[in-house]
Amino acid sequence: MDERKSAEHFLDLIQKSRKGKFKLYIGMSAGVGKTFRMLQEAHTLLRNGIDVKIGYIETHARAETQALLNGLPIIPRRTLFYKGKELEELDLQAIINLRPEVVIVDELAHTNIEGSKNEKRWQDVKDILDAGINVISAVNIQHIESLHEDIKQITSISVQERIPDSIVAEADEVVNIDLTSEELIDRLKDGKIYEQSKIEAALNNFFKNEHILQLRELALKEVASQVQRKVETEVILDRNIKKERFLACISSNEKTAKNIIRKTARLANYYNSKWYVMYVQIPKENPDKIALDKQRYLINNFKLATELGAEIIKVKAKNTTKAIIKECEDRKITTVCIGKPHITLTKIILATDTFNALLNKLSKENIDLVILS
Repeated sequence: MDERKSAEHFLDLIQKSRKGKFKLYIGMSAGVGKTFRMLQEAHTLLRNGIDVKIGYIETHARAETQALLNGLPIIPRRTLFYKGKELEELDLQAIINLRPEVVIVDELAHTNIEGSKNEKRWQDVKDILDAGINVISAVNIQHIESLHEDIKQITSISVQERIPDSIVAEADEVVNIDLTSEELIDRLKDGKIYEQSKIEAALNNFFKNEHILQLRELALKEVASQVQRKVETEVILDRNIKKERFLACISSNEKTAKNIIRKTARLANYYNSKWYVMYVQIPKENPDKIALDKQRYLINNFKLATELGAEIIKVKAKNTTKAIIKECEDRKITTVCIGKPHITLTKIILATDTFNALLNKLSKENIDLVILS
């Protein structure tokens, strides 16, 4: 879809509803052209008589991108003082007060300066959408929460600024800005992404050909899964199709629990399904017995699961397996997700005489059991 048709399609979405519509550009890395494309679309919307304004754009001093700002109305940024420095931030209240039909908000994963209304920019975008204003934004694939471990494995970088998958799922339109690895590396060498002093380091680290190929694959898969979700929710499907429901079973182990949560979130997002995170508190993990660090891990993991769209189930039981079976029955679960055998939770299950009962029950009820790495 070319830039003109893409803008016209979003224009159609705007005209169909007064509720704020959300368009999200996703790229495999910096430099693929997300900001450039958003500014092109802003010009097209402006020519079509749409009241479009720039809420926040980061051009990274790229000349081609900077030139596209000419002629576009810009909402001035808010100035804050932080640690003795004068810094600029998106002016959320000004956007809501001015009420443009469409606002462009770049860098969706950005962490706001201390003292802002919201901690994260994606929360600002939610407020703008709730006010009935349409938003066009952009994010790189490495900032999506459920892909955190995959990105870390590919690039050896732990990305700190992340957005919950639920924000991506809320988008009315998701567009992938795609380049081949050769095109992206050429752009980098030509100085179109970073200044000259940073190019060599970038080529030897993040912008290695094998890294770009893997990130490109993740970006393409992410957008494809969002398109599939839209098809399933907006196209009338056979009413007899079984609706998937996922149950992620976690222990008080921080790292392995996070992996289970993220991977189950990916599955649930792919199937556009309701999902749950379950923690069984056995007697030896009562609040007065469990270590403080494990209590903190649980709280953080429950928060992560909630951000990713899960419903939390916390039950007290002497028998973990029986508790899982009961929840499967009560919640009409179709898939149970647990960790590899070295995970504490799985050891608990394997140590009981009722593990066979779990397998038999799951089999009888046509419930899948997924053991996640």
